[in-house]
Amino acid sequence: MASERREVRASERMALTLVAMAVASLLVGKAISSELSVATEARRDFTVHSHDKKVVCYWGTWANYRPEGGKFTPDHVDATLCTHLIYSFAGLDSGNWTMKSLDPWMDLEDNYGLAGFKKATSLKYKHPHLKVSLAIGGWNEGSAKYSAMAKDPKARAAFANSALSFLQKYNFDGLDLDWEYPGKRGGSPEDKENFILLIKDLKAAFANTDLLLTAAIGAAAATIDVAYDVKQMYKYLDYVHVMCYDYHGKWDKKTGHNAPLYPRATESTADQALNVEFTLKYLLEKGAVPEKTVLGVPLYGRAFSLLNPNSNRMGAPAKDTSFQGPYTREDGFMGYNEICVERLNREAPWEETWDEEHAAPYMFRGDSWMSYDNERSVALKAEFAFDAGLAGVMTWSIDTDDFEGICNGPKFPLLRTLNHALHNREQGIYSGASSTLQVLPSTVFLLSLLAASHLARA
Repeated sequence: MASERREVRASERMALTLVAMAVASLLVGKAISSELSVATEARRDFTVHSHDKKVVCYWGTWANYRPEGGKFTPDHVDATLCTHLIYSFAGLDSGNWTMKSLDPWMDLEDNYGLAGFKKATSLKYKHPHLKVSLAIGGWNEGSAKYSAMAKDPKARAAFANSALSFLQKYNFDGLDLDWEYPGKRGGSPEDKENFILLIKDLKAAFANTDLLLTAAIGAAAATIDVAYDVKQMYKYLDYVHVMCYDYHGKWDKKTGHNAPLYPRATESTADQALNVEFTLKYLLEKGAVPEKTVLGVPLYGRAFSLLNPNSNRMGAPAKDTSFQGPYTREDGFMGYNEICVERLNREAPWEETWDEEHAAPYMFRGDSWMSYDNERSVALKAEFAFDAGLAGVMTWSIDTDDFEGICNGPKFPLLRTLNHALHNREQGIYSGASSTLQVLPSTVFLLSLLAASHLARA
């Protein structure tokens, strides 16, 4: 009996110590600025070498054509911040159902081209941990021709064989399917089943190789229902990259967050399904495998133009057109490297706000309104992914992080923050970035219950 009491007391002390450490980490974290210093560039705990999770880095290679300051070339890639680099995008030739380069000048060496394929895959030799995959598809490729290919067994076979040859010819480590989206945008209802047949054929074609087969999927429940047989999809894919962004944009004609982590109590029922937490729960209910699931984190924001500058709350009426940044030059879209410059503007300052319920920031100035992610919000998303037992996080896209360090901090501040948050969670530390409206993280809460139960037995 005496030995049992000693074991109980020891477990009590351990539980209480863990609770105290976790609470302390939260308090210490809140005392630390969310802004990173340049010194973090030399620290291992801000890289992928400090944790065991996946950090998948999409690279939109058209960033090569942006104006100076936003121009992103292969030389800008920092492979210490990524476990996987995904070169985006290749395309589908609907004439013979083969893979093709969408930008031969950027991708290939022919005719004095820029040799993007070679430069990307050559990073593996200096950084042996890195896997470099090639993405096919994307928004501009549409859905119709992928739908036509997937429904025809002969076309699927031609594509699978072509993909294998293409990847091996250019030394890629895998294929990432970015069909946006099966059953939508010119697709057919049969796409949901045919998508499974397609990835099954690709998996068979890759069987005697080390090639990875992954896919980027939409995050909205309505898209998931139409496009994916979730349980079957996970049987054939090595990883599933969930695009947890573009939940809201100028198309809504009201302000909303690009990538809210949680819902707001006052949102409509439909809008309460448009957040990271809902997406993950929905996928898991449908049969998703956490260890194969990679949580998408945007390195950009969504811009809105208010109808009334005095109505600048979340959900305020907005136009269906908006403003753009100097580098990305897309209406209603701004990279973080453009947003962080605006945040430093002292002559025409923005008012920055943290939405406690969404656990995400937004800012406004006059009739301009912007939702985005910062160091605090991406740290929370990394912790969320870790605590859910996911494979890791992915970013769209590294070319819109502050890759030049122009905002008085390190290069790639958001990507470094993601890595550091994963490192900390692996060490049992929270960032301290949580919303004040949120309760202690679930693990701390469970530890407190454990401590209370032991005390009650004493």
